[in-house]
Amino acid sequence: MRLSEDDKNWLTTRFEGSIKFDEPMSKHTSLRVGGPVEVFAIPDTLEELMVLVEWAWKKEIPYLTVGGGTNLLVTDNGVHGIILLLTHCLNKITSSGKDNGREWVTAAAGVKLAAFCRYAIENGLSGTNFALGIPGTIGGAIMMNAGTVLGSMTDILETVTVYQPERGMHKLGKAHLDFGYRSLSLEKVCNPSHGLPIVLEGCFRLHREDPYRLQQEGHGILLERREREPNRYPSAGSFFKNPESGKTAGELIDSAGLKGRQIGGAEISSKHANYIVNRKNATAGDILSLMKLIQETVLERFGISLEPEVKIIGD
Repeated sequence: MRLSEDDKNWLTTRFEGSIKFDEPMSKHTSLRVGGPVEVFAIPDTLEELMVLVEWAWKKEIPYLTVGGGTNLLVTDNGVHGIILLLTHCLNKITSSGKDNGREWVTAAAGVKLAAFCRYAIENGLSGTNFALGIPGTIGGAIMMNAGTVLGSMTDILETVTVYQPERGMHKLGKAHLDFGYRSLSLEKVCNPSHGLPIVLEGCFRLHREDPYRLQQEGHGILLERREREPNRYPSAGSFFKNPESGKTAGELIDSAGLKGRQIGGAEISSKHANYIVNRKNATAGDILSLMKLIQETVLERFGISLEPEVKIIGD
């Protein structure tokens, strides 16, 4: 269902400056591409977020959430419905309890992952250093099971609090969370008939550690990432998931001779082959064309189907 003028008037009146219509998503993704979304909403409070989601659900208007827009590719045609930015209304980090050298820390979905890592180091809490240098927010990191060879979100996550318009807020324990490689499925525990679940916060189990040692370890991790990752041009980070065994996605793309290949303003990075960068005013179409070229070439040469790690949305 498309928004009517009455819908737009209600949104403008109810949420005042928190609503933008036909907002280019190129302003809100790290790739700097993407067409307009019908409604771009920036709720100031959790209450505003829930009111807006419930209204959209009843109106059968699709809605999605974004944090940093760092693992996201929006098509050039844009997005029908509502995109919700959570960094204003869900941005708190709190200690939830301590016991025998362990500490439980709750981080809201809109908290930057970098801020969460910094909080842990400054408070002498180990477990998050694997995430240093990974862009984005807690909500996105949970849904993507963000990680590196050093660890992933599933290693430290204890509970997730979600909201569905027909069920309200509810907490899910780790045993009920269906984690996969760079993914989390909530379908088994969040009935789709209750509305698309929105992650509100995660509770993490961390351990006491010397802050200086954590700081030194973190410095080394960040230095290593900076040396191997391309940062000169906009990107979405690693574009493809690594296969379950054998060579990594980057190694396969490199072995296929695709490093440096360009289509339009998009390029397969010559520094790290699993990065597609916006070298010069690329469109989403340019990036999708490179994605298709990579998938077809790797499949033809090595018999391996590469699956995007980046979330692709749009009409």
